[in-house]
Amino acid sequence: MSIGVLVLNFGEPDEAVLGKARPYLERIFLQNAGLEGHTDEAAVARARQLAADRAPGLVDAYAAIGGSPLNGQAEAQARALEAELRTRGHDARVYSAFQFTEPSIADAVAEARADGVDKLVGLPVYPMCGYSTTVAALDEVRAALDAAAWSPRFIGVSGWHHHPAYRSMLVEHLRSFVAGEGLDLRDPETLLYFSVHGTPVRYLGDAARYDRYVYEHCRDVARGLGAERYEVGFQNHANRRIRWTQPDNEDAIPERVERRLVVVPISFMHEQSETLAELDRDLRAFVEGLGKEMHRAPVPHADPLFPRFLADLVTGVLSDDPARGGVLSRCRCCPLEDTWCTNGARDLPPSPYLPDDASGEGAAQA
Repeated sequence: MSIGVLVLNFGEPDEAVLGKARPYLERIFLQNAGLEGHTDEAAVARARQLAADRAPGLVDAYAAIGGSPLNGQAEAQARALEAELRTRGHDARVYSAFQFTEPSIADAVAEARADGVDKLVGLPVYPMCGYSTTVAALDEVRAALDAAAWSPRFIGVSGWHHHPAYRSMLVEHLRSFVAGEGLDLRDPETLLYFSVHGTPVRYLGDAARYDRYVYEHCRDVARGLGAERYEVGFQNHANRRIRWTQPDNEDAIPERVERRLVVVPISFMHEQSETLAELDRDLRAFVEGLGKEMHRAPVPHADPLFPRFLADLVTGVLSDDPARGGVLSRCRCCPLEDTWCTNGARDLPPSPYLPDDASGEGAAQA
């Protein structure tokens, strides 16, 4: 039986040109139109206007980093995963697809169908499950299958940050980086600082638990490194008048007395604009302006252990009983059937900063 794996990512323009920046922004603004109350034709018009206004600035930002390497790194991960699955004896084909650039998720679904795939696994490469990333990507696969009137067995893989193999890989990667920089996380002048991709508060709620995953994951990684002191801040995008996860990096960092920061972009499995521009350029200038040092840990996108871990996830959800072993369980964040994650069976504490916001503005949109 032929297996198809869709490796799903956000996507970014690989060239600093308006012809790629504008449609990329339009797709993002259209997906999030509900945050501002726009629907249907008004949403399309608003998305186009916002994209036209902001595309030139985005082109400048991508020009400064030489175009985003995200898509190329995602394709390399897909090829490495395919090789690993075939080494394990699986008749598997792996497709790289993106939410906001080409090849689209619909394109990848069509390719898998043409290849005669019988089982299709949707694997978003986002460690912590978020509403606009993991859940939206899997929803888009389901929509593409429905639009094509194609019904292979579809299995989704949701959040996987709590998988012990992934956590171990990340901890060892960071331990090696810290040692290579000649740093000591026990030094009172050195702080382990997690910079996290922010999300609108409206995307949080009882089922959508991204904020709780963030604090849990940072805590567990810090423990693995033996770091008793650490801080968590968010990379928020203040281009809409809505509430975002807090604290902003620019608010959290000045409150710390340590003069040396080890910055970990814990939300990402690729180098992209959020690491190469927002952290390496913008945040570094901010930190150094405060008279502090910044050491930014690279994303372990090419770690040889990563495709092995992804293959473990795929073979796990394809087994007769994915829940056997106690690592995977039915996903609570994504409403699709046959979707598995490392979080569904676990009780998590209330949101660290939204304890009374499990409904209303804090509830994820349906």
